[in-house]
Amino acid sequence: MNAFTQRLVLLFSDTALRNRLLFVIGALAIFRVLAAIPIPSVDAGRLELFFSSNQFFGLLNVFSGGGLSNLSIVLLGVGPYITASIIMQLMTIMIPRLKALYQEEGELGRKKFSQYSRFLSLPIAALQGIAFLLLLERGGVIPDLPLFQFAVNVAVVTAGSVLLMWIGELISEYGLGNGVSIIIFAGIVASLPSSISQAVFSFDPAQIPIYLGFLAAAVAVVAAVVVISEAERPVPVTYAKRVRGMKFFGGASTYLPLRLNQAGVIPLIFALSLLLMPQMIASFFATSGNAIIASVANTVLGGLQNLLLYGIIYFLLVFLFTYFYTAITFEPKTIADNLQKNGAFIPGVRPGPSTADHLAKVITRITFVGALFLGIIAVLPIGMQAATGIQSLTIGGTALLIVVSVVLDLTRRIDAQLSIREY
Repeated sequence: MNAFTQRLVLLFSDTALRNRLLFVIGALAIFRVLAAIPIPSVDAGRLELFFSSNQFFGLLNVFSGGGLSNLSIVLLGVGPYITASIIMQLMTIMIPRLKALYQEEGELGRKKFSQYSRFLSLPIAALQGIAFLLLLERGGVIPDLPLFQFAVNVAVVTAGSVLLMWIGELISEYGLGNGVSIIIFAGIVASLPSSISQAVFSFDPAQIPIYLGFLAAAVAVVAAVVVISEAERPVPVTYAKRVRGMKFFGGASTYLPLRLNQAGVIPLIFALSLLLMPQMIASFFATSGNAIIASVANTVLGGLQNLLLYGIIYFLLVFLFTYFYTAITFEPKTIADNLQKNGAFIPGVRPGPSTADHLAKVITRITFVGALFLGIIAVLPIGMQAATGIQSLTIGGTALLIVVSVVLDLTRRIDAQLSIREY
């Protein structure tokens, strides 16, 4: 029996770990059922035409886990919660109390911070629901509804988004991995059969080199994501010798592992969420009766449909969000204080502020590599679309990156749980 088979047997033989895994599967099954329940009065033909002529709705469909493509009751997906999280993270820069709550008050402070994000996601979901339904009415996908029925639909999609957010929180607490990322992952995986069948039916023998090139690029992206996600920069740490009674303690040497990509896939999700906002607003006002507003909205839409401009903005957002999220989650001063309290130091660096400055310098340098990698991988499919003219490749790169990162994170968490039980 090889090592993989042994760990697989251990995974299903451990009751607590098996229950966590089954909880995730059950929660995702409920999510897929919700994603198949459409809101009333949907014209399926117009819906398909609407999606085929709106590229950014395909990206937004990723956040809804496939719920937007058939206008389900969870069509907003986890987008409002992600938007609320972005707003709360940005507010930590302007409000020191929020920053202290998130970084210095431990697990209880983070729970309060997450609770504020949940409260904020409710009005955001209601506003997005109103905007989507009005946009779909103007596109002829759903008929013009009376005020009461429109309000009911807004309430339904808002409740669906809150329910999906709650399911994600339950997965994080009682399952394995980050619930929001797993929901997005499930939506991407659920769309694979239809994407593969569409590619098979629209297969053109003349484009075989293009498909082979895309397949090779996908394999290279997967390999690169695995390498970058697992890459670490070890910072040597030495514990000073201490005398207690007649015995010596400490004196051991170890290292502090700093990941090359501390932020994971979060910058991609943040950047996409922020990039889709102006497109949604511009699409809403593109058919406005005011000529000036309609002209500005169409100009914004036209600019964002330019692949070069879109790629540059996307790259910069991913790059900046990588630094931003790393700065929020990694606090050099706290780590330096903890090392000093435990009698540890970095060889050649004085304890205290000098250690904090050293760690900040190291994390800034390695984050540059991680941010550059994420940015390049994010815009690589856009470049491939510009070269090949195949629109489906635009969504593929981001989705592939999210899927690989979520699988790696889930595998890492399972291995950690198995290691604890082995000991």
